[in-house]
Amino acid sequence: MASPDDGQNRGIHIGSVQGAFAIGDQNTVTNYEAGAGDRDAGQEELLAALRELRADLGRLVASDQTAALDAELAGAQDEIEGEGAASPGRLGRLRQALTDAGSLTAMFASGAATAQAVAALLGG
Repeated sequence: MASPDDGQNRGIHIGSVQGAFAIGDQNTVTNYEAGAGDRDAGQEELLAALRELRADLGRLVASDQTAALDAELAGAQDEIEGEGAASPGRLGRLRQALTDAGSLTAMFASGAATAQAVAALLGG
């Protein structure tokens, strides 16, 4: 066994840890959750566009179409805020919801911004 003074004490190096973990004697568990500062620029751009489009939708007369689109926008917003990113499945559903509500979103610049952010994150 190497003693601390013999030059063979290599220590421990931890590059990345997610979730709860404990290290060393008399350890303490630390839990780190990803926050807003951990989102990439594309997710931040989408989140801003989602918020703006939801505000714009609130200016329209409520209908089944506005409710369906708002539900999808809210789901994506919640996922980005909670998880740090919208999943590819969520982005696909959002793209379809934006397409289905094209007549509503076409009148708002936020609709185009949201569609562009989704397309960028999906790769086209």
